[in-house]
Amino acid sequence: METDININKKSWNQRAEVHFDSDFYDNESFIAGRNSLNPIELELLGDLKGKSILHLQCHFGQDTISLNRMGADSTGVDFSDNAIAKAKQLAKTTNSSSKFICCDIYSLPDHLDQEFDIVFTSYGTIGWLPDLDKWASVVSHFLKKDGVFIMADFHPVIWMMDDDFTHIKYPYFNKVRIEEAEMTYTDGAEDQLYESVSWNHDISEILNALINSGLTLNQFNEYDYSPYDCFQKTVEFEPGKFRIEPLGDKIPMVYAIKASK
Repeated sequence: METDININKKSWNQRAEVHFDSDFYDNESFIAGRNSLNPIELELLGDLKGKSILHLQCHFGQDTISLNRMGADSTGVDFSDNAIAKAKQLAKTTNSSSKFICCDIYSLPDHLDQEFDIVFTSYGTIGWLPDLDKWASVVSHFLKKDGVFIMADFHPVIWMMDDDFTHIKYPYFNKVRIEEAEMTYTDGAEDQLYESVSWNHDISEILNALINSGLTLNQFNEYDYSPYDCFQKTVEFEPGKFRIEPLGDKIPMVYAIKASK
């Protein structure tokens, strides 16, 4: 039987091939200079000139390269071979000095010996990880003293809903979720099967994992919109801000964290 990590790695290797050429990620405008980061995380990141940043679960590197364009010495990590290969390709195309490492997050201390000013992760990341205590220990391990952890992600309330947002289908609290889908969240190939194993992590689990790893919570924000049009039944009510049309502003869609070591 395949392990959870191998199932997800296969899925994200498939997705990387589709995502790289998708309109959703729009590599053409990114190569021309578009910053792929959103106001939510940019506000917390602040001035990055001269800072070292470790970007966890970086996919094919757009955000890692955007951090580098903003003056940071950036290193991206992802367990997908295809994603990291494409990240290196994209860095070469954009003349970025960003570095990339292919490994799963839990084993990163075996592949990297460095401390960073900032550890960063965003949007659709920790749901693929079963053990948040172990994840938070990795975050803490790579932070310098007085270093800062910045995170933005989709709110766990979102992952309780069915795909059409008509009813609550899954628990709020941490339960394994095994799925098969015939499409990914971008435009592109819909003729292949994406198998995945994920976990919903409630807010208290996330915050306590970070606190127990030695971090101090500085800021916690929740937002009633998503900066990405990646869910069904969405409506863009302001430029770059999307809500589930039947639910409007009634649910949190994103949260953001700033914590220091």
